[in-house]
Amino acid sequence: MKRAVVIGASSGIGREVCKLLVADGWRLGIAARREDLLLELKAQNPGMIEVLRIDVTSPEAAERLLALAKALGGVDLFVYCSGVGKQNAGLDRGVELATVDVNVKGFTAMIDTMFNYMAGHNGGDIAVISSIAGTKGLGVAPSYSATKAYQNTYIQALEQLSNMRRLGIRFTDIRPGFVDTDLLAGGGRYPMLMDKTAVAREMLRAVYSHRHVRVIDWRYRWLVFFLRLIPNWLWRNLKISNGC
Repeated sequence: MKRAVVIGASSGIGREVCKLLVADGWRLGIAARREDLLLELKAQNPGMIEVLRIDVTSPEAAERLLALAKALGGVDLFVYCSGVGKQNAGLDRGVELATVDVNVKGFTAMIDTMFNYMAGHNGGDIAVISSIAGTKGLGVAPSYSATKAYQNTYIQALEQLSNMRRLGIRFTDIRPGFVDTDLLAGGGRYPMLMDKTAVAREMLRAVYSHRHVRVIDWRYRWLVFFLRLIPNWLWRNLKISNGC
């Protein structure tokens, strides 16, 4: 039986990914801070899910991730869905540093732990939900866009490292636009808002086909294409009302 670990499984895209993986016959190890929501998923799928509470910013997060992998009996697919982000045009330092703690420090700890685990267990697939926000620096969400750019570059570097060492670890960088999840709650109105289940389906199609990078959906693929054409001197002077 195929085995997958999903970090950030309690809500949003992560929770939808779990439902789809179970339907596809995967046995899961799921983790997040809100254990009660994880236990709801386990109760709906008895015998298919192992649960462990993990806060990616805690000192014991890496140890707990390895314990979950052991309880599962191995990991063929690691899905990282954990992340935070807020609009912060007022540049509240606490918001910026909290975002870095989760999206950089916690992310790096979890990805490195699983990379090293897979390096010793014949490889596997790692999928990360980042964002199109990493395409350009967003004035309304500085730390969010910067940390997503970090994630994009970091997993690209690790895939090169895997190939250099012939480890058989493949990466898929999932870059959605606005998704109707709790992350956007209270942040105002967002254009081109996508359904989280539809995003999860497209994400898994990209993972199964071993895509290196997948922007979701087609509208955002066009948006990213045009964003990359905007000269930096012009971008620096644009007024952006919403980040993504």
